[in-house]
Formats: sequence, structure tokens, C-alpha cells
Amino acid sequence: MNLYKTKLAIAASLLVAGNVYAQSVPHVIVTAKPDIAEVEIDKFSSTSAVITDETIRDLHAADLASALRNTPGTQISRYNPVGSYGGAEGGSVFIRGMGLSRPGSEIKTYIDNVPMYMPIWNHALLDLLPVNGMKDITIYKSAQPQVTGNNFASINMNTKTAGPRNGISGNARVSYGSYNTVIEQVDMAGRHNDIDFNLAQGYSKSNGQRANASGQLSNIMGGLGFKLDQNWSAGVSGMAINNTATDPGNNTLPAPAVAPTYDSSAQMVTAFVKHRYDLVEGEFRFYSNTGKGNINNDNGDGGWGTENNPFTMQGFRWKENITPWTGGTLVAGLDYDTTYGSVTQTSPAAGMVISPYLPPPVIPPTVKTNLPTFKLTSPYVGLSHNFRLGDAWSLQPSAGVRTYQSNYYAAKSAPYGGLSLISDAVTLFANASKGINYPGLEGPAMNGAAAVWSKRFSTTQNNSWANLSPEEMNHLEVGGKFYPDKKSRVDLSLFQDSISNRYTFTEADGGIINWTTVGQYTTKGVELSGQREIIPELTGFLGWTYLNNNSVANLPYMPQNAFNAAITGYVYKFRVSVDAQYQTSFYAQNLSRNATVTNTTRVDGFGVANARVSYPIPELGKKGEVFVMVENIFNQQYSYRQGYPMPGTWGSIGLSASFN
Repeated sequence: MNLYKTKLAIAASLLVAGNVYAQSVPHVIVTAKPDIAEVEIDKFSSTSAVITDETIRDLHAADLASALRNTPGTQISRYNPVGSYGGAEGGSVFIRGMGLSRPGSEIKTYIDNVPMYMPIWNHALLDLLPVNGMKDITIYKSAQPQVTGNNFASINMNTKTAGPRNGISGNARVSYGSYNTVIEQVDMAGRHNDIDFNLAQGYSKSNGQRANASGQLSNIMGGLGFKLDQNWSAGVSGMAINNTATDPGNNTLPAPAVAPTYDSSAQMVTAFVKHRYDLVEGEFRFYSNTGKGNINNDNGDGGWGTENNPFTMQGFRWKENITPWTGGTLVAGLDYDTTYGSVTQTSPAAGMVISPYLPPPVIPPTVKTNLPTFKLTSPYVGLSHNFRLGDAWSLQPSAGVRTYQSNYYAAKSAPYGGLSLISDAVTLFANASKGINYPGLEGPAMNGAAAVWSKRFSTTQNNSWANLSPEEMNHLEVGGKFYPDKKSRVDLSLFQDSISNRYTFTEADGGIINWTTVGQYTTKGVELSGQREIIPELTGFLGWTYLNNNSVANLPYMPQNAFNAAITGYVYKFRVSVDAQYQTSFYAQNLSRNATVTNTTRVDGFGVANARVSYPIPELGKKGEVFVMVENIFNQQYSYRQGYPMPGTWGSIGLSASFN
């Protein structure tokens, strides 16, 4: 009945909009782009995928998983329409098979190039990464030491800022849909002479498609900038985030008396100084992040009980881009990060009575572990030069290195290099890089709290985490960008990632966790995509990703084949955005790195299609529109984990407005 009412409301709204404005709205010619990331190749022959705010809008994305769902080489997992339950199956992003098992630290996430993730468990929390107010999202699918360090892949989100001219502009969007799902987003930016500002606020909530599938996200962010003179500027920015998500549970098992929830929040403050001259451009940015990721009432078999995880991340980013000569680019910088926090945990087994004839367990009801402070210093330098080869071609070699110094682990270096052959119609590239990924706070966190969550009687632990070595990845990639004609584009990448020194743990009797560096695996893959203007103002896209690894541990979330498709553009006065994904079967249990466990949980492949249709309303501004969104158009039955079905066909209706 709810779905039926939603469909009636959608149809009625479109009819009304069409009748009222059909005679008065001019047909604006806009070159349409499909709802996918644009592939870019930098001066170091490394590739990235960039998603603009327009794509975020057309995908009706309330979170990062929704925004990245149609990006080739990226897979997602989730339980609920809104909100991520933790950073594993309940809501996560995987890139070319990386980030697969806990801690998932191979992928680091950033906002304005500043780290933002859960440092205690050393992986991303998607609910701490709001997409509203973002100008674009860049996905780096490989180790790229000239951009970031201490990862094998990364995601950076850039906030919207004011333009060069005086004035204020803004956007607003609100929608309501099935399962009492509400999404509301507002952003604005302005400038007056030498002062600029930006402000954004977002709120999303949903009851979910089944009992205990609810979630709620809220955030606010802003920034203030000052132009000091012709070459120098300074500014500050901040962000506050507060979220909650519920675990609906495995539908093949009895529902718990109290459903577990995952509550996350964060506060982010940055201050920066920038300079821009003809030959030198740079930035120094200091940051301080605090937050938490708390589990409540996870009292099922193997559950974590109740766990409080406050954290602090602080440091700075300094980067300079220099043009030492015509055609040359020199990049140099220094990253410094500190992380610390604590784990306070109440086990579901703590204090329970095993037998009336035996004393209660010696584990105290609540255990707090204060974690050490981890420090990582990482300078880097890189040089690139563009050689002209006549009028049509140029050759661009590059090379560089990033080094690491840690207060707990061995120093490492990460060299990188690339070569590109460039013309207007074709760019061929090859790159090689080493990725370094340091163990984080998850080592002492698990050693200190293992006796609680494993429900053993011993509290004796060791410091085996301190004997680990950083993980390493050797990355190789070749490919090209091709423009067969003015209406077409083809992107191709062939890559190999060899991971070594993978750190794992084993659980001994008494709940003792032993960390060791032994694991390794290799992933080979292909990404092929193409887009074509079908008719004027309507563009289509097709993408294929092939992944294969030689791991004997059945790494999860690595479907061997995945396909993406999109059609975006204008049909009469309607803007139409259709996206679809299909992926083959995969191992779905996001296992911890436990050397004694093999993943045997396999989920069938599935395909999902979604569509958004909008109609312009000039009275609401240049971007004013009424829109409808239908997700899972064909009512496919699918899940990212066994026993956690995703919604069938469901929809939303909403309005967008803008001013400038």
C-alpha cells in the first residue's frame, strides 16, 4: 500500500508540473554527462575517478556508499537505506578488492585532504563522511604517494567554496519516500571582497525496509576565508556530525530483545594558509578531529556487548607545487599525524552466572583500555616533465619517493614513477608505485579488550602488536584514455597489486590475541568503460571490472565480474538519470584477519537499477526542480550479507531550489 501511494504521488506530481510549466519553461541546451566518475590522469601517470556534485544529486545520494555505487572498480556493502552499522558489512566501500577484511585500513578517507576515519579500528566510517556540501569526491584506486600516504587506496571529499566574484549562492533539496525516508540538504557559499564563507547542513532518516533497519544522519559544516594580499590567504573550517544506525539482524535467526545500534559522531576543525605565485603554489593545513564510534546492546552470540570508542586525530599537511622550468612540475610536502583514544567495553558475558555452584567470571563488568599515541611523519617529493614531440604528441615521465617514520614501527620508503604518451585523441600511461600501510590502534585495542569480547576468563594480554611490520603493496598499471570522436570516450586500465606483510591475528586459549605479519596475496584486474552521446543531450555509459586474486582465505567483497551502466540527459523537458549495477557472486562475510578462520559465506550475484526523473521549476531558481527517485526498479531480491535483504522497489519525491 505504501509503495502504491508513492507511485500515485509521483505520477500526480509529474502531471501537475508538466501542465503548469510546459508553456513557460525554455528548453535549455545542456551537455549531459552520465552518472559516473570522470577518469583523470595526473602528471605522474596515476589515475583517479572524480564524482561531481551533479552526479551526487542525480544518484540521490544521502551517503558515500550511494554516491560511489556506480563507480567502476568500487563495491559497497550495507544493511539499511539510511545509516551505516559500523564499518564492515553494515556500510563500507571496497576499491579493487581492497579494504576487504578487518581492519580494512588499506583504504583511508579524507575531507579536504585531512584524514577522517575511525582510527581505533583503523578503517572508514561512512557516516562520518557526509556528501552534502561537497563539490566533488575523488577516488584514488591505487597507492599514489604523490597524493597521500599510509594507504593502498584513498577517497578525498572536497567541500564547496565561494567563487571569485562577490555574491552569495545556495542550493536546497528535500525529499520524502518509502519507509518514512526523509532527506534534507542545504548549502551556500558567498564572497564579499577579501572575505569568503561556505555553510552546509544535512539531515537524513529512515525507518528502514524491515524492523530495526532504521538510521539517522545529521551534520553541519562551514568555513571562513580571508585574502591577506594578492598572493596569500588564510582560513578556518569546521564540521560536526552525529549519527545512529540500527542492526536489523539476520532474518533467519530470532530477533534480539533489544536491537544493537551503532552511534557515531565527530568534530573536525582545520586552519590553513595558502599562497599562489606564478611558479609556486602551496598550502599548510593544521587539523584536529575528535569523535566516537560506539556499539550499544550487541548481546547476541559472538557480540561485542556495549563498547565506547572515543578518538582524537591531530596533525598537519604541507604541500608545494613548483614549476622549476617550462614543462616541469616539482611536488614536495610533509604529512604528520597523531592518533589516540580508548576502548571501554562491557561484554555480554561479563558477570553472567555460569552455574549456581561456580563463582562468576573474573572478567569485570566493564574494562577500559587507554591506547598509546601513534605518530607518523611522512615527507615526499616528486618530479615530472612534459617533453613535446612535435605538434601532436608529448611524452611525460615522472618519479618520486615518500618516506615514513613511525614512533612504534620500522621506517619505510615508497618510490613511484610513471610515463605517459599524450595527444588530443589518445593518452597512454604506465605507472608503478609502492604502497605502505602501517598498523594502527586496532592492535593495542584488540590486545587490551580481547579478554572481554571473547568472553574468556583471563585478562592476561601481550603486546604482540608492537612487533608487527607495515604492510606493503607493489602496484603496476597500464592503460589509456581514447577519444574515437567528439561524442565518445573509452578508458582502459590493467593492473596488478601484490600485497605482502599482511598482518593477521590468532586467538589463543584465555582470550589472548597474538598478532603476526605473515599474510600475502595478489590481485589482478581490468577496468574498461566507455561513454557515448546517444542523441543530442542524452549520454550512455557502460563499464566492466574484472578482479581475480590468488588468496586461499576467500577474500570477501571481490566479485570476479562487475558491470555498470548509466543513461543521463534530457528527454523533452525532463532530466532523466538511470544507473544500474550487476555483480557476480562473492564471499560476503567481512571477516577479521584471523588466520584460523576461512570465509565460506557466499552471496549470489545480483543486478539493481535505479532512476531519477526531474522537471524544472524556474520559480525555484536555476536548479529548481521537482523530482522523483525510484530505487531497485525491477524489485530484485538481493543482499550484501546472507540474512540481510535489501529493499525491493521503493521511491521518493522531492523538490530542489537554488539562488545566486
